[in-house]
Amino acid sequence: MRGSLQSYRKVSLDSSIAVASPHKVIQMMFAGALERLAQGRYAIEQNNLELKGVSLGKAISIVAGLNSSLNMEAEGDVAGNLSALYDFMLQRISDANVNNDVKAIDDASDILRTIKEAWDTIPSDLHELTSQN
Repeated sequence: MRGSLQSYRKVSLDSSIAVASPHKVIQMMFAGALERLAQGRYAIEQNNLELKGVSLGKAISIVAGLNSSLNMEAEGDVAGNLSALYDFMLQRISDANVNNDVKAIDDASDILRTIKEAWDTIPSDLHELTSQN
């Protein structure tokens, strides 16, 4: 049953991504990273090293994906500033994984939540804009 549920979730997620706007995909990545950080925090509190490693590894992958999606050619300092924040979060998540440090997870989660909240306020008529427009 558990395998079937996981397969259904994967197909559902894949379907959602296939029809999502780039803006929505980034929102999904933020939500996924925050969920994995919460799972990692819980795993540390429960001394579940396997869940901690898996959850924080997935969070690292998502944050690294967000970082690599930045358009560093864009005008202004926004991409560079975000990249520095993502790098900091990656370091804190790694610290949390190595040292079982929930404070490090909280640091990364707080920053990520702030970025997500700002992203969520972008008006829908601007969701499709790219640097080529």
